[in-house]
Amino acid sequence: MADKIRILIADDHQLTLDGICFHLKELGGFDVVTINNCDAALELIKSNENTTPFQILFTDLSFDNATQQTNLKGGEELIKAIRKNKIDIKIGVITGHAETNRVYNVISNLNPNAYLLKSKCDATEIGFAVQKILHNEYYYTHEIHQKILRRNIVQIQMDEVALQILKELPKHVKIANLEGIITKNDGIKIKLRSIETKLANLRTNLNAINNIDLILKAKELGIID
Repeated sequence: MADKIRILIADDHQLTLDGICFHLKELGGFDVVTINNCDAALELIKSNENTTPFQILFTDLSFDNATQQTNLKGGEELIKAIRKNKIDIKIGVITGHAETNRVYNVISNLNPNAYLLKSKCDATEIGFAVQKILHNEYYYTHEIHQKILRRNIVQIQMDEVALQILKELPKHVKIANLEGIITKNDGIKIKLRSIETKLANLRTNLNAINNIDLILKAKELGIID
């Protein structure tokens, strides 16, 4: 038992816990413990820190069983608490959340060692993630990797004028109304033709079929609220 990698899985759905445990047992070599709330997960990690520490935590992001008495409402708060307590444990996310903005914020702000999706999490996937984690590497499932890559590319292409247009566009019935509102950094107002050209480029960059689709995709990517 001493040679086994200790893994704690935090999730409030028993079927998910059972599924991940089944895959890890298929792989072998792991001592797996499950828990269904974040407060208990943190306490268990802390209480075992100096005796039989967990090497890896896999946690969901959303916990529907959180109550007003719960201190840590979800996986993000659990990860923050672990970082605050400076606990030496690798952290992976296994969740159903694939929204680009949520994914981007979790990875950018919390820097988990892995980000897996429940729908794609089989024995091969989780085994690959564990090996990467144990070698101090990062692993994001393919869909998540593509979302982050695309988000970063789009972010690089965004300038202040593009952001102004995307934020103002939903407020106006006609594109012509944007003239006089959109300005350069030096305060010079952008002409309508330049606004239309910028919009066309944005639609191309985000693969949007029209301006409504453009706004939806900009929101999905977390570029605008």
